[in-house]
Amino acid sequence: MLLLQITNDTVFGIHHSEEIQSASFSLLFRLLINFFSVGVLVKYIYYPIYKHRELFFTFFIFNCIIFFISFLLNQIDLSMGAAFGLFAVFSMLRYKTEEIAIKDMTYLFLSIAIGLISAVAKIKGIPDSFEWLFLLAINAIILSITVLLESNVFGEREFVKLISYENLELIKDGKQNELLADLKLRTGFDVHRYTIQHIDFLKNNVRIKIYYRAKP
Repeated sequence: MLLLQITNDTVFGIHHSEEIQSASFSLLFRLLINFFSVGVLVKYIYYPIYKHRELFFTFFIFNCIIFFISFLLNQIDLSMGAAFGLFAVFSMLRYKTEEIAIKDMTYLFLSIAIGLISAVAKIKGIPDSFEWLFLLAINAIILSITVLLESNVFGEREFVKLISYENLELIKDGKQNELLADLKLRTGFDVHRYTIQHIDFLKNNVRIKIYYRAKP
């Protein structure tokens, strides 16, 4: 009986040791794929277009947090629905102290999505040895679609800036063309439309959101 117990404990220990090694290996290669994918997204797609280096930390830390939480929860047999619920909560976060552009929020969403996919994505029937190829393929498709949409294939890219403007005379009705011409002259951008955000008559100032096309 004692020999049987020792044998069972040994087998049980070896089994758990193999599970730990398998989980560690899975964590390592998924983490490498995740960081590679989000690195390409942020450094080689986002930054060359928008030049916002201050958001690098936000993209990477959100991606890292989502990856580790999703991976750990997936290891305790949490349902995919719960993981996506967690993903939705993080994806809807907004910073109240500073306005974030829609495009920046879109890239934040993409960095979160890559972290979630890299952590838990798996298709039944695919051998574990080919799992990394599947993850690379999924992330490559996401990055390719992003590059395609950011290109000029579907038309010129449109950029947005919020500016302060002091000439209140030109915001009057009927002077839209004059205001548009003045905005083009002052900013040097190919401004094709604008929206007035706020008018401050006390400070003789107006906040205008301008929309301009990317230069070829």
